[in-house]
Amino acid sequence: MEVQALLITFREVLEALLIIGIITTYLKRTENPQYTKYIWLGAGLAVVASIGVAMLFQVVFTSFAAMGSEMYLKIGIMLVSSFLLTQMVFWMAKHSKNLKGQMEGKMGQLVTAGNVVGMVIHSFLVVLREGVETVFFFAAITGGDIEQGLQGWGAITGVVIAATVSYFFFKGTMRVPLKSFFKVSGAFIVMIAAGLLVQGISMMQDLEIIGSVMPHVYDLTWLLPEHPIDYAHFLRDTGQAPILSGDIGIFFKALFGYSSMPSIEEVIAYIGYFVAIYLLVQAKNDEPENQKVTKVQTAQTSTTYNNQTAGENVK
Repeated sequence: MEVQALLITFREVLEALLIIGIITTYLKRTENPQYTKYIWLGAGLAVVASIGVAMLFQVVFTSFAAMGSEMYLKIGIMLVSSFLLTQMVFWMAKHSKNLKGQMEGKMGQLVTAGNVVGMVIHSFLVVLREGVETVFFFAAITGGDIEQGLQGWGAITGVVIAATVSYFFFKGTMRVPLKSFFKVSGAFIVMIAAGLLVQGISMMQDLEIIGSVMPHVYDLTWLLPEHPIDYAHFLRDTGQAPILSGDIGIFFKALFGYSSMPSIEEVIAYIGYFVAIYLLVQAKNDEPENQKVTKVQTAQTSTTYNNQTAGENVK
């Protein structure tokens, strides 16, 4: 869970700081530093609002637990978080190409109009988006106990690394292409999202919300049990210890949704998820090529039409 928390806070805080950094750098470069305080005011309010969202979420979760329905809420959180994580990766992959230009264009309009309230609202919404996503992702990896996730070293380490990277990035001492950077971190996020999806399916099968055609496709408990309890049970039943510790298994389960005895539905969902991601990425990569072909064909058609028209006019 700590590694998950580190990756999530690192990614979310970095996104927010990069956008805020682009805006404040733009204001200084255009000799409008007097507006910087409004950007930080909006960002600060968003942090407070995000804490409020986390507290509200905790209250709602506690209410579900009191009604004995927290398992249903956990399943919902896992599935929604898996979707949001996937969507976030594609959003950043698309906007990281021109993130700087988009932010500067929006801020240029607000500066020209002297719209101070608009600046506060803009930075507020940018940071709030990352804050709400963080609340959801933490709820997913902790089973609803967000406070538990914040108590470990993972969350604060992710924030510190993100702040350090942002500092050196804007000081000009770090030359890392944003596109490559988000590709690498996005790959880890996609694996976490796949793990959450599979864990949600596993919980639904445990509660018999959905059935299973084949409850156990294979059994790797002898090699790597998914929990220390499974390790102890295997040792008790067979008199032999598994090759690897259950502590390693619980780490991979929390990070990537590992299961030593997955159902056929879990295996299909896991493989199907990566196949779907691959096809979506391929489709996204093909879009620019198709646009180029369309532009070339349009230009050729236009040239041919003009030549024909010119020929008719000459006649």
